[in-house]
Amino acid sequence: MAVAFEVTDGGHGEWAVLHVSGEMDLVTSPVLRQRVHEAVADGRRSLVLDLSGVVFCDSSGVGVLIATRRLMRSCRGHLRLILPADGRAGGGPAEGAHVNRVLAALGVRRLFDVHPDVPSAVAPESDDEADPLSA
Repeated sequence: MAVAFEVTDGGHGEWAVLHVSGEMDLVTSPVLRQRVHEAVADGRRSLVLDLSGVVFCDSSGVGVLIATRRLMRSCRGHLRLILPADGRAGGGPAEGAHVNRVLAALGVRRLFDVHPDVPSAVAPESDDEADPLSA
């Protein structure tokens, strides 16, 4: 069963928030890539990708996330991801936890600044927190 892919825009002050839902795969990943490039072209340098509604992510989706990280780093911007915890101990995986597991399995989750929800992702960061974009 195919799940509709959708990217919607939201703003929280200096942060552009892209809410992504559905499946991130070879067919849909270019849509996300284009929306990221549009946000950067509009001058946005602080970007949150809310992936909590993503139910499937293949290598092309991971590729878009890594390319987005590289793009934001090149323009001295900030990238934060919203990924729910796996949640299996509580009786089943949380929706969107698939991306979290995929990134962890590939060993690239540590490259991203991950948050559980939009309010924590757009909150000011303390100076002593590590910046995954500097790695």
